[in-house]
Amino acid sequence: MFIRHERSIKEFIQSYPIVSTIVIIHLALWLVINFLQLPFGIWLYQLGEGSNYGIEQGEYWRLITPIFLHADLMHALFNSFSLVLFGPALEQMLGRTKFIIGYLFAGIFGNLGTYLVEDLFYFHIGASGAIFGLFGIYIFMVLFRKHLIDQISSQIVTTIFVIGLIMTFFNPGINVSGHIFGFLGGVIIAPIVLAGANSYNPWAAVARRNRYKNDDDIQFDPNRWNKKRLPRSFSKNIGWIIFGVLVLLGLLSRLF
Repeated sequence: MFIRHERSIKEFIQSYPIVSTIVIIHLALWLVINFLQLPFGIWLYQLGEGSNYGIEQGEYWRLITPIFLHADLMHALFNSFSLVLFGPALEQMLGRTKFIIGYLFAGIFGNLGTYLVEDLFYFHIGASGAIFGLFGIYIFMVLFRKHLIDQISSQIVTTIFVIGLIMTFFNPGINVSGHIFGFLGGVIIAPIVLAGANSYNPWAAVARRNRYKNDDDIQFDPNRWNKKRLPRSFSKNIGWIIFGVLVLLGLLSRLF
């Protein structure tokens, strides 16, 4: 479920438009706010950051807007990369509408929990609460919808969730309440969004794009991935390579 089969960024965007749109929003806001530091971007940041005091004053949009804002490039890249890894399978399984509902509900629930638990002058931003909500949906599948997730994927998602939860309590500057309540939000919404869901099929989106005009013909040949296309494959994956380098640079910028 968590191994990407797309050969290019274009194919990924066509297959998972909601995940792709959220990532684009993350990076576009970082560009306007942090990199270019445009006055409009600064205004957006001040208007949208999570503020318990602002919510207390009736600025309820702050329960939603912090989901899309990030502190720096590393923050935006890390959350975007997490979404790229764990979002596509759920987007296909749930459908676009239910995926949006689950993602936003978990993010809002995480921000609401932050408002209820943290002090009045607590400020926060980031998509990690919503992403922990995705883990909440996965863990619900592992426990109660085992037919929707294979054993290897169950082990992977459980292990990464446990590691992420432990890191939540040891890394400084983490919104612990947002992570925990975001996860709980995912567990709460899981029975609703998983109703009627099918198990993940990594070839479904690719098969649709490669459907022959004649419906009586074979529509998709899974063995075509075994053909030697190194130069073409490399050129089509250059976007992924660049993305990985950016993630690495973001991580190194925090270490040095």
